[in-house]
Amino acid sequence: MSIPKPNNSTLRLGSTAPNFDADTQNGPISLYDYQGDDWLILFSHPADRTPVCTTELGAFAKLQPEFAKRNTKLLGLSVDTTDSHKEWIEDINEITGSNLTFPIIADPKREVALKYDMIDFQDATNIDDKGVQFTIRSVFIIDPKHQIRLILSYPASTGRNTAEVLRVLDSLQLGDKNRITTPINWIPGDDVIVHPGVSNEEAKTLFPKFRIIKPYLRLTPLEVEQK
Repeated sequence: MSIPKPNNSTLRLGSTAPNFDADTQNGPISLYDYQGDDWLILFSHPADRTPVCTTELGAFAKLQPEFAKRNTKLLGLSVDTTDSHKEWIEDINEITGSNLTFPIIADPKREVALKYDMIDFQDATNIDDKGVQFTIRSVFIIDPKHQIRLILSYPASTGRNTAEVLRVLDSLQLGDKNRITTPINWIPGDDVIVHPGVSNEEAKTLFPKFRIIKPYLRLTPLEVEQK
């Protein structure tokens, strides 16, 4: 059995994240209620008790305090049941030395996965025992206004980089607070780019230490609060 591809529901950067109700190992949630006024990382996994997923969930759990410092909540998704999630979390904690407490959505009917286009239509062999496609490794960063700010999709065979998710979150939050963008391989503490919409006269006030590399490329150090 297969499920249809989503119609007219393509999510893009700037789209409003669809709200939904779902069961998790921590009880039922509504996306918007769970998120509240915080940022949110929503990420999916093909299935419980799979090797790559186990390493990923443990890594996200270990970084949960760092996300919390950034007013960001974590929300996982897998196609298995809540009972399966609870048993799997015991394995995750044992194997990775983590303490996973954030909710993991149980989505056996792929209802949430279909809303967020998380279904694997590329690999026809990536199916469960009922012949239904598994979810791919999707990552969504959703801001407090429920706007989607990042979309990443990985094949089932490839684990994600949690440090990169955290880095992009830092960049987005810094850019929202300041009129800047971040260059290639930027990490907190590196120089940032003065936004093209900021004139040189404005930049003298906003960024006294900015320097002009080219008229279209202006770099500046930026004092940021330590998280």
